[in-house]
Amino acid sequence: MSKRIAGPEIERLIQLLAKVPGLGPRSARRAALHLIKKKEQLLSPLAAAMGEAADKVRICSTCGNVDTSDPCMICTDPRRDAATLIVVEDVSDLWALERAAAMNVRYHVLGGTLSPLDGIGPDQLNIRSLIDRIAGGEVKELILAVNATVEGQTTAHYLTDQLSGFEVKITRLAHGVPVGGELDYLDEGTLAAALRSRTAF
Repeated sequence: MSKRIAGPEIERLIQLLAKVPGLGPRSARRAALHLIKKKEQLLSPLAAAMGEAADKVRICSTCGNVDTSDPCMICTDPRRDAATLIVVEDVSDLWALERAAAMNVRYHVLGGTLSPLDGIGPDQLNIRSLIDRIAGGEVKELILAVNATVEGQTTAHYLTDQLSGFEVKITRLAHGVPVGGELDYLDEGTLAAALRSRTAF
C-alpha cells in the first residue's frame, strides 16, 4: 500500500486527473502539482471553467455534437451545406474534420461503432436519428468518415444496407498514402488500400 503524500482533496484531484485519457498516475501527479503551484493563474480559472462547462454543455439532439446550445452551432449555421452530411464515430472525429476546414457541411455523430462482442448493437448508437435525417430528403450525399477498423467498416456496411432504399449518394473517405508519407514506412494494409483507391494523374 502506497503512502499518502497529501491531503484527501489533493489525492482526489490526482485520482480524477489520472482518469483523463493520456494521463496516467505519474502524469496526473505532475499536472496536479503544476496546477497547485499556479493556483491563481490556472487552478482557480480551470475549476470555474469546468463548473461552467458542467452546467452548460449539452448534447445536440440533431447531430450528437457537444456544445452549449441544442441544436448546436454547426446545425444552426445557415452557411453550411445541408445537402452533405458527414457521419463520424465520435465528437473527437468531428472536431478533427472541422480543424481540417476542408468542407463546410453538417455532421452526424454515431457515438461509437457496432461491436457485438462488446454488446454494442444498432440500438446503442445514434443510427435511428441518422435514418430519420436521411428520410427528411434534404441530404443528398452521405460521407462515411468512420475509422478503417473492422468495427468501423462493419458499421459502414450496416449503414449502407439500412440506407439502400433512400435517394442519397453514399461515399467514404479515401484510404491510402498520407500527405508527406514515405512508402517504406507504411504498413501493408495502407499500401493495399492506396493501390485499390488509385486515381488518374
